[in-house]
Amino acid sequence: MPRLLHEIVDESAARAPDAEAFRFSDSALTYAGLAERSARLAHVLAAEGVRPGDRVGVYLRKGLETAVAVYGILRAGAAFVPLDPKLPPARLGAVLRDAGVGHVVSHDALRAQLLALGAEAPAGLRLVGPEAADLEAAGLETISWAEVDAAPASGPLVTWDAGDMAYLMYTSGSTGLPKGIVHTHASGLAYARCAADVYGLDPRDRISGFAPLHFDQSTFDLFAGPLAGATAVVVPEPHMMMPASLAALIEAERLTVWYSVPYALTQLLLRGALDTRDLTALRWVLYGGEAFPMKHLRALMARWPHARFSNVYGPAEVNQCTVHHLDAPPSPDAEAVPIGPAWPAATCRVLDGEAPAAPGVPGELAVATPTMMEGYWNRPDLNARVFVRLGGDPRLGGERFYRTGDLVREAPDGALWFLGRMDRQVKVRGHRVELDEVEAVLVQHPAVAEAAVYAVDAADGARAVHAAVSLRPEADPPTAADLLAHARAHLPPYALPARLDVAEAFPRTTSGKIDRRALQTEAALPTP
Repeated sequence: MPRLLHEIVDESAARAPDAEAFRFSDSALTYAGLAERSARLAHVLAAEGVRPGDRVGVYLRKGLETAVAVYGILRAGAAFVPLDPKLPPARLGAVLRDAGVGHVVSHDALRAQLLALGAEAPAGLRLVGPEAADLEAAGLETISWAEVDAAPASGPLVTWDAGDMAYLMYTSGSTGLPKGIVHTHASGLAYARCAADVYGLDPRDRISGFAPLHFDQSTFDLFAGPLAGATAVVVPEPHMMMPASLAALIEAERLTVWYSVPYALTQLLLRGALDTRDLTALRWVLYGGEAFPMKHLRALMARWPHARFSNVYGPAEVNQCTVHHLDAPPSPDAEAVPIGPAWPAATCRVLDGEAPAAPGVPGELAVATPTMMEGYWNRPDLNARVFVRLGGDPRLGGERFYRTGDLVREAPDGALWFLGRMDRQVKVRGHRVELDEVEAVLVQHPAVAEAAVYAVDAADGARAVHAAVSLRPEADPPTAADLLAHARAHLPPYALPARLDVAEAFPRTTSGKIDRRALQTEAALPTP
């Protein structure tokens, strides 16, 4: 039984060394090959001075190197930090500094981004993977993938515990700076085991590697798949943007388990030419991260009657905590489906303040589970707010619960229904966006006096971020394009406002605050 995450690969390699662990385009990496290449990378990292407890960045586009990077870093006793290649250099530099990253595993394909990062990177940052000489001229020392593959396949002799950090995943923060979520080997393994069991994964499965590494859904194909000895088929980025090509890939690779945000499935339904594809190998469709528009869910379930559908819920802080299996398409009058009950690895409670909510009364969802994060990185203030020990129940005995900030209601049958957020966090195509963070970035512009950011429902069933700003009277008036360029330098692409207006004045509540609800209502009205 694996005790550490990288032991997943070793055990699968011992059982079936020639079985494919990961596929990408026309290439594949067997379990034996993954074990060997990740051991070589671990050797290089140890020779570079990486020690247990260190954090190592993974700055890669989707491909086979991602799995090598993750498992190599884990073998070295370090924790991997997923880095979004689409992040602006300033935000990426802030993450590297906050995490204390001294080494980043990357590739020549990201040479332009790495050069742009040079001015924002922490001093002494070392790159593993790229070969481009001009990176060293920009102050970034490099070790090539060729050197990694020539290194000994004997990993470093290090000792670490299942409670040690395995990965540090950053997500949107309300103050304008991202916050890091610390997961351990124990929490990652607990998630992998429960997911493999609940969804019946085995070596015959071919799992969609749809989510990028910096998105928490990626832990399903990264950990649960290898634990079961399955094959994770990494979806190339161009296919993610072209539904017809994505449908062709699902057919060609004979995928059996799919996991993504609902938006990707909606695009497959509307633009994937599904009637021309044989997708009968697909046995289970998992979706999560946001609500699935009911009309599209009904239509897709009717088109894929051979597949089971499940609504998966759980913030990145707990990996997953509930699942609702759909036995049939939702009824025509259904406006939503439940998110729960709790799955086997979790205990869920609905709280009214600090006390349990009365049956059927909405309240905040709190979760206790071995798949839960250790806490937020260097944020004792946040940890004090989100963790609570619930006593009074002899089965709990003061167990530590995570307060999700999600408002739910428990139905008489035990199903949990998601009602919304208790704060100003929204989901945009599965990504968490703190509206306060977008406002904080816009207000940093010297010409902006106030900013109001809100979310609206888009025509394609997704949500979109809209913004309005008022300007300082003494400032040279910037255009909306100027303000968006400023935001683009500090925010990930999914958090950028789809619309930005310059307002002479804001609607106000009776207390004088900006009336964001009025702005949201106005934005939802049809254009005359």
